[in-house]
Amino acid sequence: MKKILTLCMVFKQEEILLGMKKRGFGVGRWNGFGGKLDGNETIEEGAIRELKEEAGIVPTKMKKVGILEFSFQNDPKILETHIFKVYEFNGEPSESEEMKPQWFNFKDIPFPQMWSDDIYWFPNLMNDTLFKGSFLFDRSSDSEYSAKIISQELSEVESL
Repeated sequence: MKKILTLCMVFKQEEILLGMKKRGFGVGRWNGFGGKLDGNETIEEGAIRELKEEAGIVPTKMKKVGILEFSFQNDPKILETHIFKVYEFNGEPSESEEMKPQWFNFKDIPFPQMWSDDIYWFPNLMNDTLFKGSFLFDRSSDSEYSAKIISQELSEVESL
């Protein structure tokens, strides 16, 4: 059973915009902006809507750079996550009920306070290399617990 999700990673010069998750899945962790699709929206439409809802900005130039599948021990559900790199946007990032956005210099990305898989695929994201992969976790991360990776696969691809 697959669930389709989106994840937008927003860039500006030498900085990346991350959001502190304030509630729900992944609470207490820095992450990109995204979530599940509504109704009949396309993956791109869902990514744009989620970024606007969570950070108050609208992407004007973005590109799909990766697809990652996340799953958890003892849970048959697979989270198929489509990752977008946002190069340009309109608006100013603002806090929402769900996320508190903050800019980080590339050298200061807070990996210890992020999901444990991020450190593996971020080099592809930063270098504009297309990628696909899968990560199996013991359980979900939250403010107290960083999920342990049980198995992982990650590869560069020609197209998505």
